[in-house]
Amino acid sequence: MTAFPSKNLVEQQTTEWLEKVVIGLNLCPFAAKPQRNKQIKVAVCEGQDDQEVMESIITELTLLEKSEVADLETTIVVTPNHFLDFDDYNQFLDVADMLIDQFGWRGIYQIASFHPDYCFADVEPEDDSNLTNRSPFPMFHLIREASIEKALKYYGGDAEDIPQINIDRVCNLSAEERKALFPYLFKAL
Repeated sequence: MTAFPSKNLVEQQTTEWLEKVVIGLNLCPFAAKPQRNKQIKVAVCEGQDDQEVMESIITELTLLEKSEVADLETTIVVTPNHFLDFDDYNQFLDVADMLIDQFGWRGIYQIASFHPDYCFADVEPEDDSNLTNRSPFPMFHLIREASIEKALKYYGGDAEDIPQINIDRVCNLSAEERKALFPYLFKAL
């Protein structure tokens, strides 16, 4: 029987990743303020099948819809017990995207994806650029599109440059920095 991590451990490691990697490396220039204001929810879905994860995503999107931005800016749904295989996770992203359409949320919310084995299309799994989307657990980041638009207005640089800036940033990390920031990628080594 597989031993799954505790909910508290998942929340702790996700928050640590958010603070050290996403905010610490400034991979998302818009994340620091909502984190500082406690407007980011980490929702751990302990489900072990697609249906449970789908229900969790719907629940969290519905909660976002009912919440004021000042109270809840964004939610990260973490699935530590399901989608351990990146290909399965990647295929499910299509289902998650269909939910956005099914519930009339297109243009209101979008889903950003993070996974321990994240691999961009047309890139080798070992490519350092994948680190920008590698997280301790499979995650679905539920984002308000209005918040993105608002943040982009205040962002000083060209938003289209952010992905390349992030790739350059992670590719320039030393081996020691990678082990410190992404310890979950080196456990089996």
